[in-house]
Amino acid sequence: MKRIFLLLLLAWFPTAASAGDLFLTSDNCMACHNGMVSPKVQDLSLGTDWRPTMMANAARDPYWQAGVRRETLDHPKAKAAIEHECSLCHMPMAHVQGKALGEDEAVFVNLGRAATGKRVLLAQDGVSCTVCHQIQSDNFGKPESFVGGFSVDTNPASPRWAKGPFDVKDPVGRVMASAALFTPEKASHLRSSELCATCHTLITQALDGDGKPAGRLPEQVPYQEWLESSFRQSNTCADCHMPKVVGDAPMANLLSEPRSGLSRHEFLGGNFMVPGMFKALRDPMPALGQDLDRDIEKTRTYLSEKAAILSIAHPAIVDGKLTAMLIVENLAGHKLPTAYPSRRAWLHVVVKDASGVTIFESGALDSAGRIVGNDNDADGTRFEPHHAMLATPGEVQIYEAVLGDAQGRVTTGLLSATTYLKDNRILPRGFDKTKAAAEVAVRGDALADRDFVGGADRVGLSIVLPKDTTPMSLYAELVYEPIGYRWAENLRAVDSMESKRFARGHEAMRARSFQRLAAAMANLPSP
Repeated sequence: MKRIFLLLLLAWFPTAASAGDLFLTSDNCMACHNGMVSPKVQDLSLGTDWRPTMMANAARDPYWQAGVRRETLDHPKAKAAIEHECSLCHMPMAHVQGKALGEDEAVFVNLGRAATGKRVLLAQDGVSCTVCHQIQSDNFGKPESFVGGFSVDTNPASPRWAKGPFDVKDPVGRVMASAALFTPEKASHLRSSELCATCHTLITQALDGDGKPAGRLPEQVPYQEWLESSFRQSNTCADCHMPKVVGDAPMANLLSEPRSGLSRHEFLGGNFMVPGMFKALRDPMPALGQDLDRDIEKTRTYLSEKAAILSIAHPAIVDGKLTAMLIVENLAGHKLPTAYPSRRAWLHVVVKDASGVTIFESGALDSAGRIVGNDNDADGTRFEPHHAMLATPGEVQIYEAVLGDAQGRVTTGLLSATTYLKDNRILPRGFDKTKAAAEVAVRGDALADRDFVGGADRVGLSIVLPKDTTPMSLYAELVYEPIGYRWAENLRAVDSMESKRFARGHEAMRARSFQRLAAAMANLPSP
């Protein structure tokens, strides 16, 4: 009876693996890792959680594709090298499989409906199951592990091990090895922040007009930001971004005993824009429409509940002037916002009179998606400085990273950037800006702002009120946007199919391109 059961189970798997394959696509894993439920009848399907995420769709991301195309057009002499490096973390299975064969990997040859073959399937499966679950801890935390420097056994004669935090006993282990040619192996390092850092620490090599090295930029360094925070002592990346199931739960739908501490494979983060673009563009993909809707809603909820707190202190009106202190607290274990530098957050401040008429506003969005008063949205050669005090509608507190090229000019070209002209993203708790390493340093006026400290920023208000008006309410909100206006506009200007596709998706999402992270209101005392 057991033999018949095993034969039926093996026939269930969608594609056959062959000896010597380094990776399998995720559909091989979903057969056993979907359909689980918790004691509270909560769906715990790991594959269903994963398939609408940015991890699963790293190669399908229209923003990334347009960005890579832009860089190859800006630096045509380095096209092959750019595609090879960009494929490492967005198409890791295809990249590593090709490297094992002594071949460089490209990006665009793996995209589009005309692209076929096993390598293409690996590329389009993004950051898939058998990438992360094969990573070894040999070089963890070392510089050589960053920028996609994860270590995987690429000897085709070696047995394939699927590493995870739990000990899996037979017969389950034998079933998995027979069906997928991967044998489960307990490895606690799968839950370490150092694993995430292998691809989420990106040090970009800037290029000059001839495609030659022109400098280096810490493009994305959330792991290094975390190291500077007090979260280093209490929370790993997975604790926040892969929340654990409450109570015992199965990790497979057959023969699996309940385990304590099963991590959801939701990979909660800061990008609700691209899943929305997938829906608007109607791209063919494994994730269903309801999967994408669920991912968007979970991401927005996560941001609104876990990112920040905003409060208003000491509101007062004296001699025709409104004063108050806005206190923004960062709840994350890294800068807010973090990672890709197109992300920004800002304070939207509104003062209304007794009849509800707005008499002061800073940080409003116009119909084109520009922040009114933001120097960079108005003129791509400038940028809004950090503010310790807001006094006029033209002053806006924007938390962002602004890139500069070798000539000190503002740029959104990653491979043209050599420095940060501004980085006042809100620091995590425990971060000491006076001692921080150069790659995570505060840049610009925020460095001298005594109220810009680890865990929070305090922004003063000093607003001269119109004569003969009685202000009644002060409202403030912290707003977040994954793709800032200038980043989107500069990409729209590129003449390529990928940029046009991105523009269509972005336009469809423009009205929903932002998310309120926190808000506060105060009724103002009579003068």
